[in-house]
Amino acid sequence: MQDARVQKTIAAIRRTFFAMLLDTPYKKITVTALCQRASINKKTFYRYYETLEFLFAEVVGEYADGFIERIKNYRVPDELDKINREFFTYSVAQGKVYEKIICCPAYDSISEKMVAEFISRTWSDSPAFQNLDESKKNILTCFIHNVGLELYRQWIKSGKNIPLEEIISLSNDLLCRGVFGFMKD
Repeated sequence: MQDARVQKTIAAIRRTFFAMLLDTPYKKITVTALCQRASINKKTFYRYYETLEFLFAEVVGEYADGFIERIKNYRVPDELDKINREFFTYSVAQGKVYEKIICCPAYDSISEKMVAEFISRTWSDSPAFQNLDESKKNILTCFIHNVGLELYRQWIKSGKNIPLEEIISLSNDLLCRGVFGFMKD
């Protein structure tokens, strides 16, 4: 267990990093700027994080782990509707930084890594998925990634003008009918 000063310092670094992500493109954030804004010195930052990339990877990993934890007991593709519901409810609960990472084109490679991690840690255990040849696995994962993620992005982009329950229902209809149709031989 970390002492209170360490926890406070790490919290300040992360809080400052999150604030900067909201108003500054990630590639333009520097350790120097973060430290100035957090009122710490660079040595303090480097005591806890090797680089900004390590900090960013930690944040993204926590988001991915949090979502995977929520869906770990669901079976894919059988409970895709429940997984999709969890994706939307989990995503909404994460706040603006998560939303920016998922929705901003500058972070596409990051969100793609999150989706790839999700697929590798969930779909890989599905016997139905494992029975597909490699080409069909790629098509299916591309579909899940692009449709699920883009529906969420579009919902955010439109200002969440459709109620959460309705967008979940609409996206479930699109995802599940498409997936189950694909999985049939």
